[in-house]
This record gives sequence, C-alpha cells and structure tokens, in this order.
Amino acid sequence: MNLKEYIKPKTNKYGARTIMRWLWQSWHGNRLQAVLNAAIGLAEVGVSLMQVWAVKNAIDVAAGNTSGNIYWAVALMGILILCHFALNISSVWIRNILGIRAQNRMQQQLLDRLLRSEWHGRERLHSGDVINRLEGDVTTVVNFLTETLPNTLSVVALFLGAFFYLFSMDKVLSIVVVGIMPIFIGFSRIYMNRMRHLTRKVRDSDSEVQSILQETVQNRMLIKSLEGDSIMVDRLEDTQSRLRENVVQRTMFRVVANFVLNFGFALGYLIAFLWAALRMSAQTLTFGGMTAFLQLVNRIQNPARNLTRLVPAFVSVFTAAERLMELEENPLEEEGDSIELDSPAGIRLTDVSYAYEDTDETVIDHLSFDFRPGSCTAILGETGAGKTTLVRLLLSLLKQKEGRMEIYNSQHAYPLSPLTRCNFVYVPQGNTLMSGTIRENLRLGKLNATEEEMNEALRLSCAEFVGELPQGLDTPCSETGGGLSEGQAQRIAIARALLRNRSVMLFDEATSALDPDTERTLLKNILQSNTKTIIFITHRPAVVDYCDQVLRIERK
Repeated sequence: MNLKEYIKPKTNKYGARTIMRWLWQSWHGNRLQAVLNAAIGLAEVGVSLMQVWAVKNAIDVAAGNTSGNIYWAVALMGILILCHFALNISSVWIRNILGIRAQNRMQQQLLDRLLRSEWHGRERLHSGDVINRLEGDVTTVVNFLTETLPNTLSVVALFLGAFFYLFSMDKVLSIVVVGIMPIFIGFSRIYMNRMRHLTRKVRDSDSEVQSILQETVQNRMLIKSLEGDSIMVDRLEDTQSRLRENVVQRTMFRVVANFVLNFGFALGYLIAFLWAALRMSAQTLTFGGMTAFLQLVNRIQNPARNLTRLVPAFVSVFTAAERLMELEENPLEEEGDSIELDSPAGIRLTDVSYAYEDTDETVIDHLSFDFRPGSCTAILGETGAGKTTLVRLLLSLLKQKEGRMEIYNSQHAYPLSPLTRCNFVYVPQGNTLMSGTIRENLRLGKLNATEEEMNEALRLSCAEFVGELPQGLDTPCSETGGGLSEGQAQRIAIARALLRNRSVMLFDEATSALDPDTERTLLKNILQSNTKTIIFITHRPAVVDYCDQVLRIERK
C-alpha cells in the first residue's frame, strides 16, 4: 500500500458534527464531575506555575542574586508540593466515585433505550457485541466527557500561562517554541482520519471475540455433546488473529506518528536549552533564571504534547460514540399510558398479513380469527408455519403489514400496540428463568407479590416442590434456571405468569417438559377460571382436548 492510500481519509458512518451533538447531549448528565475536574485542573495549573517561581526564587536566594530567607523559600516550595498532593487526591476521589456513577447512569440510559425500541424479528447485533459496547464504549465516552475535556481546559491554561511567563523572559524563544505548533496541527488531522478507521476495526474485532466467548460459554453443554471443543477454540483463534492484525496496524501507525511528534518536541527543547546556555554564558541570564527558563519550556511542551494526545482521545471517543449511536438507531416503540381492559378480554384478527423485512416470503397471510373473551384456543401448525410470529404480533413485538388486530371486551375495543401489552401474560418455550433466587424470578411477574400469593401461584402451576427445597423460595438458580430440571423451571415460569394476572394468557409449548399427569393437573388449575382468555401454542394432544377452539396455521 502506498503512502497516499495509507493516509487518505476513510468514509465514516456518522459525521463529526453529528457525533459532537450526541456527545453534547450525553455531557448534560455529567456536568458536576466535569466542572469539579476542570476546577481541580485549573488549580493544579496555578500551583504548577507558582512552583516554577518558587524554585527560581529559592535558587536565586541561595545564589545571592535575590534577597530573602532560604528557609522561607524552601518552606513555600513544600507548601506548594502539599497543595499538589491534595489536588491529586481530590482528582482521584472524583474520578473513582463520580466516574462509576456516570458510567452506571449512561449504561442504564442505553439499556432502557434498547428495551423500549422497536424489534423487527431479527437481532442485528450479537448480544456479546452489545455488551462490549455497553461496557467498553460507555467507559470511553464517560472518561472523555468527565476527564479528558475538563483536563483539556487546564492543559490549555497551563500552556498559555507558561507561554506568557516565558514571553516576559524571552520574547524570541517563546515565539519560536510555539511557532512550530501549526505543523503538528496539520499532521494531527491526517493522523485522526487514519486512526479513527483503524480504531473502529480494533473495536469491532474485540466485539467479535467477546461474542464468541459469550456464545461458547452459554452453549458449553451443546458444544461438549457435539465434541466441538477444538472447533470453537479454532474459531476463537481465527477471530483473535484478526484482532491482533488490526492492533498491529494501529500500533505501527501510532508509533510512527508519536516518533514524528516526539522528535519535534525534543528538537524544540534542545534549541531552548542551547539558547538559554548562550544567554547564561553571555551573563544575561542567571542560573535560577535558566532553571525557570527550561521549566517553562517544559511546561509549554508538556501541554502541547498533551494536546496532541487529545487526537487519539478524540479518535477513541468518536469511535465509541459511533458504536453507541448504532444502538439507538431503532426507533422507539409507541409511548404513552398503558391501556388495560377489564377481564374477560378477547383478541380479534381481521385479514392480517406479515412478512419479515429481510425476506419476501409471507409468514402470516390474510389471517382472520376471533379469540373470544374467556375462550381457550389451541394454535396448531408445523414448524415454520408462523406460530411464533403470530405470538409476536399479538404481543405487539412486531407490527402487521396488512389487516387489523384489536383487543376488546364488552365495553371497549383498541388496536393492538405496545400500550395494550399490559393485558398479556406470556410463557415462552424453553427454560426462561434468570439467575437469582426463585423468589426474585417470581417477582418479575408481580414486584410486590406476597409470600402467600407466590405460594398460591406455585400451587396452581404444580410447583409445590419449591416448598420442599431446603431454602424454599430463596433457593438460588444459575443462568437459565441451572440447578432445576426443565420441568421444574417450566412450572416456576408458569407461576411467574400467573402472578402477573392479566386478561390474556399466551403459552408457547409451556408444558412440553411435563409428564402427562402433571400436565393435566396444571391445565385444570389454569382453566378453572373463565375470566381469562387462554391461547396455547402446542403440539400436544392433551392440551388440545382442554381447548374449546382450534386455529390451524398452514405453512406457505
């Protein structure tokens, strides 16, 4: 690859202005920490410049060039050092205490945004990639907004203060030292364009690695049963090798760029040292003055060097912000007050059709059906016929392309929407328990449920075994109900749904892991009340026998 190809700008998904607006909005929730860090930074600048004067004064007093008490001069240096220590401690405290709050707040906001956004039936990003963004990219953005930007204010202040101090001592040298800055600014523009592209490649590769790790750990039992250990390890190695290649590319570019910048700063310092030495040999500058002179040059170059380091900081935060903005691309679901109908409530479908966005195949084709209030319906159909899609439509996770879907009772009728989701209880197929205790899992159905209500729900779902466990409701479960059998986990999930106590109950193969006797008892318990509209998606004849109507969905 030639040099022109290597440094040419890369096309990015979002422009700099768009990202800056997003960062500005994100900064509003972190103003306190940013202001405190800025105040401490400016105080450190003042102390730093006073230390330059204090060192110069002590040396000149010791050399007899200035009148004064050497003990008081050294004591002043000690006081300034203590002030510097105090400011450092304050900075660390703010960074660790307020910083974790800021990260937690942004993670909560993004997670809330994800949960409230529309879902289109296909997850565009892997869950491991999403977690990588919520952890690594959030940290990058928060650190930039609360630390890097406020510290930039103090860096600029130190640069200007040191420049004017040096200007008062030697106008020519101060202008020469600062005059080379435009060269580095131009170089930084090229650097930023290329580094933003390379950093995005590294972050995306890192997300791929985390996705493989997460998926492998989650499906460890399946992988072991298929003897696919070496396959997954090799897959991880391939992904890690791409990550390493991207890191090497970014590192090589960064090393070359840092060499150019550091060479320029070193050359400037040597020029300043030679100039000061010549003045001192000509007896136009004292030894204390030369010491202050070199300290000031260093205090000009250090902020200038820190300002050049802002370029990779901007690159990192632009990449992180771009990845977080992608999490917000899906529009929000309809928002407003929930619409809850009195029981019994039914669902009416009129000429409903649906096809997923990435395919032309129609999954639901002009379906009309009435799930009457208080009825029990079995939805039957072969795999791939659209049963799960219909459930998602009923829950308003998906929006029909044609037709009308409404929930109604004897007084009202409303189109199905996220606002009517409050009328549903849903028990999906498979093990849907979360890590935590059985009590915590049940409280997802009803946050303020009493122990009596939990025990009654467990009885109705044939899960009385919980009371026989040594820790009862406080028995811990690992991921996906680890420690419980599939049948036990299924019954607890049904108990959780019964605690929610809503008008329409959706069961997606919810009894598939139960033995026939337990299944019959559970169905009798669920169906003993005629105030609920119950919908079963099932292949089991025992369930169909308890239903008063059947909806058959044919595969298209």
